[in-house]
Amino acid sequence: MDNDNLIRMANRIGIFFSAMPERTEALEGIATHIKRFWAPRMRQQILTHLDQQGGQGLQDIVLEALQLHAGMLR
Repeated sequence: MDNDNLIRMANRIGIFFSAMPERTEALEGIATHIKRFWAPRMRQQILTHLDQQGGQGLQDIVLEALQLHAGMLR
């Protein structure tokens, strides 16, 4: 899957969870959703994008969630 599609998908997840009143819960919800529903290679690809491109194109909330919970997603 190309990075643009993964970024688009991650940002949609971010939009959904950004409506939560508690940011901590939203960040954990984003990471948990990606862990549960994305294939391991997709998770690795988005984390590689984060490492190599600094998460370019990701919404701030998604970027923060990936940085905060990268260990859980590996």
